[in-house]
Amino acid sequence: MRIRLRRRRFGQLIMIGTMMATVGNWMKRSIAQTSPQPPLVPSPSQSNVVNVALNINGKSHSLKLEPRVTLLDALREHIGLTGSKKGCDHGQCGACTVIVDGRRVLSCLTLMATCEGADVTTSEGLAQGDDLHPMQAAFIKHDGFQCGYCTPGQICSAVAVLNEAKNGEASYVTTDVRQKPRAVQLTDDEIKERMSGNICRCGAYPNIVAAIREVHTGKAQAQTWQFAGENETAIFDVPEMKKETGEAAA
Repeated sequence: MRIRLRRRRFGQLIMIGTMMATVGNWMKRSIAQTSPQPPLVPSPSQSNVVNVALNINGKSHSLKLEPRVTLLDALREHIGLTGSKKGCDHGQCGACTVIVDGRRVLSCLTLMATCEGADVTTSEGLAQGDDLHPMQAAFIKHDGFQCGYCTPGQICSAVAVLNEAKNGEASYVTTDVRQKPRAVQLTDDEIKERMSGNICRCGAYPNIVAAIREVHTGKAQAQTWQFAGENETAIFDVPEMKKETGEAAA
């Protein structure tokens, strides 16, 4: 009887020891999994960084960034200029367009490291204090936007288009590319072609073309809309709007 009790006791001790060892190993693995792991991508302080000094909207900036940071991310996340929008992040929509050294670029495809010493202009830098840039004022006048997400890129691109035309740069629809470079008179087809890289999903293209045409020619064009209640006149009381909608239909 004593021998049996001792054997049973011995078996119980072995079983308890095995269970404790199993639980201990499981707890070690759990703690190891929940403990902070070193980042797979080293932080900028641990990796190589580049010093970039440039001029943005008339102000000097000096940043320490990873070489892979784009101009768009630097503007939005590091400098706080959120006018330039991240739309597709593939250079296909134009919402991120800014002007670098007088040329329009897609900031989502431009590495910040390549902008050393550059002069960058974003939508925030076009106005002079409270005075809007003529292109900004024209976009408002002609209602060249709806949701407004693409508008900063549209306006920056439009400003650059006028400079390109002034310098005589040809486009796909330019009739004679062999002539000596001279200022190009922008037709509606020229404007549409040169602005084709800027997508407006709201479809405000006719108004965008009208805004650019007015600034390019310097000739004021009639505004075909107004706010409801402005001058105590409803929107559809404007003569031009009556002609378009047709009073007879009413």
